[in-house]
Amino acid sequence: MASLWALVLLPVTRGSPAVTWCQYLWSRGACGCSSRVLILALEPLRDLSLPRLRHPEHSALQHLLHCARGTDCHQDSASFIPAPLMSTAECSQPREKEVVMMDMDSRSQPLQPHWFERYIQPCVAELLGSTLFIFIGCLSVVEDTGGTGRLQPALAHGLALGLSIAILGGISGGHFNPAVSLAVWLVGGLNITMLLPYWVSQLCGGVIGAGLAKVVAVSERYVNASGGAFSSIAADEQIPSVITSEIVMTTFLVLAVCMGAINEKTKTPLAPFCIGFTVTADILAGGGVSGACMNPARAFGPALLANYWDYHWVYWAGPMAAALLVGVLVRFLIGDRTVRLLLK
Repeated sequence: MASLWALVLLPVTRGSPAVTWCQYLWSRGACGCSSRVLILALEPLRDLSLPRLRHPEHSALQHLLHCARGTDCHQDSASFIPAPLMSTAECSQPREKEVVMMDMDSRSQPLQPHWFERYIQPCVAELLGSTLFIFIGCLSVVEDTGGTGRLQPALAHGLALGLSIAILGGISGGHFNPAVSLAVWLVGGLNITMLLPYWVSQLCGGVIGAGLAKVVAVSERYVNASGGAFSSIAADEQIPSVITSEIVMTTFLVLAVCMGAINEKTKTPLAPFCIGFTVTADILAGGGVSGACMNPARAFGPALLANYWDYHWVYWAGPMAAALLVGVLVRFLIGDRTVRLLLK
């Protein structure tokens, strides 16, 4: 075991912290091979006299100094009887400043995360979270009876996303959305080496979630709802309004992520539920315009399972453009000093 070296500068007087410290170290066997302590007094040792120190205290100090110098020490620490603690009057006396310096080797270094926790676990969390979120989302659309309007899909998507982030966000950040991952990378919250693996995990989660929804849903309802795919666009004239609404709604969502979970000045422990409520509000407001996708993985999974690709590119272009827009806003205008690139 590596030796522990300490330099303690303390006044050595009767009942002083140095004496108490000596007694403690000696009684704990501090002179053993596992540690070595060097104690230097502010007052010269030659000025010490027995009237100022009780015999056990003097023995403890001499014992530790012998050990520090490497000389033989024949004192049995078990035979030492600790002196009484300082009295109330002695405690009230002013003490000189105490300085303790520890060797850098004695400090425990923080353990680096295992490669599995840095690279594999986040991707698994993104895969699992995307699967659960998109399964709930697709099933809420397929099984929507029509009487609730957009309320059922809005609540289902928002609650599922918020809970998934709260559960798995500590592992991967809880993106579950390629547009969110792009924006988080732009503002410095994600390493670029993990961006592509995150996208792959999210898209695979979308396919698995949509497949599970197809398995459990009634066949007729599944076909009528196109498997939960987005089918709001019926003509080319709708494309500008759909893209605009997707950009605005996704901007709102990604801002909630970046400002609520990444930006130090504005981050909050309520971020998962703020993000979920943002999705609910977007679907309630814009579900009739574009379907309120805001997530390419949410569009890709059901489109692949139902083989429905009409205007599918719109649900990639809008969210990704919003991610770029949020990255610029946070980096140049509304981010804190650790995020902002200019005028720090």
